[in-house]
Order: sequence, then structure tokens, then C-alpha cells
Amino acid sequence: MSSPRRIRSLFTLPNIPMTKGPSQTSFFQTTCRTYASSSQDATQNLPPAARTPPKKKIVVAMTGATGAILGIKLLKALRRLSVETHLVMSKWAEATIKYETDFQPLDIRSLADHCYGVREQSAPISSGSFRADGMIVVPCSMKTLASIRMGYSDDLISRAADVMLKERRKLVLAVRETPLSDIHLENMLSLTRSGAVIFPPVPAWYTRPRDIGEMEDQSVGRMLDMFQLDTGDFERWEGFKWKK
Repeated sequence: MSSPRRIRSLFTLPNIPMTKGPSQTSFFQTTCRTYASSSQDATQNLPPAARTPPKKKIVVAMTGATGAILGIKLLKALRRLSVETHLVMSKWAEATIKYETDFQPLDIRSLADHCYGVREQSAPISSGSFRADGMIVVPCSMKTLASIRMGYSDDLISRAADVMLKERRKLVLAVRETPLSDIHLENMLSLTRSGAVIFPPVPAWYTRPRDIGEMEDQSVGRMLDMFQLDTGDFERWEGFKWKK
């Protein structure tokens, strides 16, 4: 099994200049953080039969827990499925991305349609009036889990998750920790009762995965099943298939 540092990309990212300082901020603002959309304006005067059904909108949050590649692959899958994505990364998510993969945070932002800073509490996703089809936190740290459970909306990740709960929308938390303390379990139970889906990325060995990449694809595919999205990237259970 390869070291986390040697994880290779299964897709080609845009050729993005890896600059620092003001130029990087400018690139981020002009590339990702676009609050307004022209798609609705372009179709509002068309007859109902000629309108294109609105794209699904999913909020994706990444925290500092290990397993950054799951968030990266999930963003890639959502892009392939033409789902509009709204991305928030914590500062420790960015650190984990650089440590566990060969990517930079700017590379990951390029996979999303809209990006927001973790302290950007004025972002559209912080309001229930912004219509999103759901949110997934992948990977989800125990700190973020506790913050969401207590309604302590001190950053955009926990606030956006709080919005999903109060609006009765789908919230999936891909928790990454082991072993689990009673505090962790109580937080998970409370959030489950509040309507969230606790989704630890547990591998499925019945598929007889050839490598860790196939395990990751299966976890990502099952996560997106929660939103009625089919990646087609993994084998589904169809009963025992005995060898001849």
C-alpha cells in the first residue's frame, strides 16, 4: 500500500499558477467566489417546457481530519455529475491536503464552482434562504462534529451545517476518528436524532478492491448515494458470488 504522501491524481487539474500573496488572493476571488449566477437570468423569460432543470447544489466542507483525498475525489465526482458545488476548507484542511497529497489548496478550489473562506460568515450558504440540496463534511473532524452538535456556529462550516439541520436538509458527516470516546459517540447520536447522517468512510472488502484507490472510490460513491447521485465508480452488493 502506498504512503499517503505518494497518492497520485486520477484526473488532470487545470494549469494554475501557484503564486502567493496578493496575486493569489485575486485569483481566488475571481475564480471561485462568485455569488451571483447568470443561468437563472438567461432562462427566466423562457416558456416552462424550454427551461433547463436547475442543477443540484451541494455544499462541501473539508476539515483537518485525515482523509483529504476523499474530499478531493468527491469534488471530482460532483463535477463529473454536473452538480454545482460550494466549497469551504478550514485552515487545517489546507494543511492536511498539503501533507497527505501532492496538491495545493488552490488546486482543490479549482474543482468547485464557488469557494468561501472559513471565516466568511456573510457567504450565501450561511443563510437558510439560499437553496441547497444538502451538505457533506468530508473528512469531518471531532472538533467540527462537536461544534455542529452544540450549534456553536463560530465559522462558516459549522454555520452552514447548522442551516442544513434547521432547514431539514440533508447533512452528511464523514467522521474520521478511531477509537471513539463516549463524547464522540454521544455527539454522533445527538446529531443523528437531529437528522444528520453519520457516515464513517468504512471500506467494503466484499468488492475485493485491488488498491486503496478503489476503497476510496467506494466510500465516495456511497456518500453520494445519500444525495441520490450515482457515480458508477464502484461495485454494488448483489449477493454472494461463489467461485466456480
